[in-house]
Amino acid sequence: MGEFDLIRRYFQRPVRRAVLGVGDDCALLAPAAGMQLAISSDMLVEGRHFFPDVNPRLLGHKALAVNLSDLAASGAKPLAFTLALSLPRADEAWISEFAAGLLELADTHECELIGGDTTGGPLNICITVFGEVPAGQALLRSGAKPGDEIWVSGQLGDARLALEALLGHIELPAALLAQARQRLEAPTPRVALGLALRGIASSALDVSDGLLGDLDHILELSHVGATVDSRITTPLIAASAYAAQTSWQFDLKLQQQCTLAGGDDYELCFTAPAARHADVLAAGAASATPVTCIGRIDAEPGLRVVGADGAYMQTHWKSFDHFGAA
Repeated sequence: MGEFDLIRRYFQRPVRRAVLGVGDDCALLAPAAGMQLAISSDMLVEGRHFFPDVNPRLLGHKALAVNLSDLAASGAKPLAFTLALSLPRADEAWISEFAAGLLELADTHECELIGGDTTGGPLNICITVFGEVPAGQALLRSGAKPGDEIWVSGQLGDARLALEALLGHIELPAALLAQARQRLEAPTPRVALGLALRGIASSALDVSDGLLGDLDHILELSHVGATVDSRITTPLIAASAYAAQTSWQFDLKLQQQCTLAGGDDYELCFTAPAARHADVLAAGAASATPVTCIGRIDAEPGLRVVGADGAYMQTHWKSFDHFGAA
């Protein structure tokens, strides 16, 4: 099977919202009047972002999900995406499953594939996603104000817990590992919540490299500080509920590390004025997304974390850095 046969068979589809899609040198998008384009790119590299034996359908899902998560953090509605795919060989069974996972999520969010590139080489997936947001309404990292509440969506830490187990650092009960691995390999982009938070949230980002490290990006760009309560964040990991219902013991330090600095959660972390507390809860309900208030924004610079005993705890965890971790 040649390159262009591969594209036609698995990735070429009629356009619905784009002006021109796969098949020409460039795709064409026409944003609606009064809208701005929101654009983001993410790359997934075998051995760095996923294990070689990953289910290809789940990999297709995750490859697009991590990009849709960026749109969610900006309050943007998905429009379209491009796919650059490097493959060691044209394995049709693998490609079919990868494309199915990718395009199923794309259809869920009405985000169409409009172009890209394929080549031979180490397995590498690069997606660029395009969304639209009304001019001046995008959620940014720079709008947090002292007194704002800090919120997170969904659960935190399960992906990191699964990674620790898959790397052989810890042992998990089979049922818990399966649940946590699903969060690692098939994250849920919080697009509906991001849309619902427009006009409510003062700042936002998605948690991809760890809560504390990612939150620090908001603090830096907003020129503020923050206090986060670990007594609220640590129970957000599914393993906490599992431990409470069984005899399995969950080490508190590991629990804190996973939830505060785990990475790969692809949940939203956002801030909003305290006066909009009820509006945030309503946005969560409207988007069928759990939201939890975990702290506050301070005028004093720095990031402070309240420990299990109610006192400030010393934290040494940093946001994941591809080159710092090399």
